[in-house]
Amino acid sequence: MYWNKKTNGNHNVILMSVATLLALGIGNARADFIFGEPVNTGPTVNGEAEDWGASFSADGLELYFSSRRSGGYGNDDLWVSMRATTEDEWGIPANLGSTVNSSARDYSLSISSDGLELYFASKRSGGLGSTDLWVTSRATTNDLWGKPENLGSNINTSSSDGRPCISHDGLELYFSSKRSDEYDQIWVTQRATKDGPWGTPVKLAPPVNIAAVDFQSSLSADGLTMFFCSWRGGYGEQDIWVTTRATKDSPWTEPKNVGGTINTSDWETEPALTHDDSILCYTSRHPGGSGGFDLWQVAIEPVIDFNSDNRIDIQDLVLLVEHWGENYSLCDIGPTPLGDGIVDVQDLVVLTEHMEPIDRTLTHWALDETEGDVAYDSAGGNDAVVIGDAAWQPEGGQVGGALEFDGDNDHLAAPFILDPLNRPFSVFAWIKGGRPGQTIISQQGAFGAWLSVDTAGALSTSLAFPLPPVTSNVVITDGQWHRIGLVSDGSGISLYVDDIEVIRSDSSPILPANGDLQIGAGKNLEPGSFWSGMIDDVCIYDRIVIP
Repeated sequence: MYWNKKTNGNHNVILMSVATLLALGIGNARADFIFGEPVNTGPTVNGEAEDWGASFSADGLELYFSSRRSGGYGNDDLWVSMRATTEDEWGIPANLGSTVNSSARDYSLSISSDGLELYFASKRSGGLGSTDLWVTSRATTNDLWGKPENLGSNINTSSSDGRPCISHDGLELYFSSKRSDEYDQIWVTQRATKDGPWGTPVKLAPPVNIAAVDFQSSLSADGLTMFFCSWRGGYGEQDIWVTTRATKDSPWTEPKNVGGTINTSDWETEPALTHDDSILCYTSRHPGGSGGFDLWQVAIEPVIDFNSDNRIDIQDLVLLVEHWGENYSLCDIGPTPLGDGIVDVQDLVVLTEHMEPIDRTLTHWALDETEGDVAYDSAGGNDAVVIGDAAWQPEGGQVGGALEFDGDNDHLAAPFILDPLNRPFSVFAWIKGGRPGQTIISQQGAFGAWLSVDTAGALSTSLAFPLPPVTSNVVITDGQWHRIGLVSDGSGISLYVDDIEVIRSDSSPILPANGDLQIGAGKNLEPGSFWSGMIDDVCIYDRIVIP
């Protein structure tokens, strides 16, 4: 396993490569994922006393945990903190009351996905051993929790049985027990329906349980990923580990330590996933907490930058398509964050949600400067030089400022941007004013002007070869702002005025050109070609733009 610092803006995250786990023998691991930086759940939840063993309701609005804070009934009590939405902070914790809690130790809990059962460990009287598993129920999520019931001799023994984890479907109950071993080991009991009895517990086989303390599991929503605690070695006394399985009938694979982002030289214990698998909560004495043991949480996100080039783009899409229908962990990112064992449309949905817009803007002269002889290109660094007495109008543009040309010799001289022959491209700009016969954009060496005004004041282009020019019947020299555009898609040319296609020519070839660009003048600075009016927000795109 390796850990790799990745930078995303100003935030560092730690990459855990589950692909590497595959190489080390973890088997059919699912999605690669990253952990964010651990965050303390905060002083409202964490008090000066020890707080541990969290469990989240499925809607993320209730956080159940154990605490030794004052105001309880025993050594450890069960508490709940609530919030109105998942964007809100957790509220002040409330004790579950004397119906649930006892004068003994009540701790280590797990709430069912329907919110109607709460399993926990207790040393209270009436049990079968030193610690037993109990469950409290309620009819609806608006009701109070009822009197706890012991899970009975089929599950509890004269030894210590505790630390439950109820699966998302409610049909598996994982717990820790010393019933047949020197160490705590992880066991599981199953039932056919939620109303059915629990079956005879079975100890998980190696490599999950080994000759060490293994306990306190937490399952992903689909039951195919399990985090748990172990004393088997690692960073500290107790570390958090992870194992996976291909299906619910498959064996658990070789566990791997989740690494030093979470685990320290101290204790990290009691992992608990939210029901959407997006957050792992755990108990730790990380520095910066409120008491001894605090509740901490860390975000889990899928690795979406498949080729690690710090971009989420078409190259990542190609990788996903290449592995379509396969059990390929790198591209198995949906449902997030742990995947489902196959690369399919769910992974495509997640990828497209994260893909960067394909911004193929070659140039963008906003013309928002207030002074000077440079018009800066915010897209490609192709700054243009202001020639003549063109005047900046910081408040007079259609989008911010604009540049006003006097029709004499004012224009912008820009470098070579593209050869109009070799690719589809688009150019759009705002203009106001002008007179018949004047040019808006041209290129040295081109056959004719990219955008100009014909003798009647209508938008035209003479870029196509041979004559005549492609001319619309829409007059743009009426003293109003107009957004004009030219789109060359490889098979023809379209002209746009105010985002409406006003003419299209499908049989107009274009000659190559490799000269500099002129904005507000003809390609050879011919007399009469200089623009008299305003130009604003000139954009050139290396793609087809359809307004």
